[in-house]
Amino acid sequence: MDFDEFTGTVQHRLELAGTGQTLRAIRAALLPLGERLPAGHAEDLAASLPMEIKWYMTGGVHEHGQRFDWPEYLTRVSDISGADRADAAYHARVVVDLVHEVVPESDFQQLRDELPESKEDWGNLFEVVDAGGWHEHS
Repeated sequence: MDFDEFTGTVQHRLELAGTGQTLRAIRAALLPLGERLPAGHAEDLAASLPMEIKWYMTGGVHEHGQRFDWPEYLTRVSDISGADRADAAYHARVVVDLVHEVVPESDFQQLRDELPESKEDWGNLFEVVDAGGWHEHS
């Protein structure tokens, strides 16, 4: 999947008005994930993404391997995107679902293994994936 297809898919699924909003939503979802993951895991996950999108998880990150929970992730996503926490959470879930469609299953599983999944924590990030993906969820 190339950059235009990736961003167009996110824009369509999130029903955003323009490319700028779409890129902010993608950056907001992926940059904090890059910060949370060890550098090697972020590289693995991002390797199959378009180069411009991959940068949000790799080159745009100043410090990998930070330890923070789901509420802090949502704060970061909301701060970057300018969206309220509910919209930020939904945007992140939809972006992560598209990442799930694009990357090899082993790399996506590495992401899940890295994040403690419980009902109150990172399991929230995978709600769309776990519901069968965007097509099933929408």
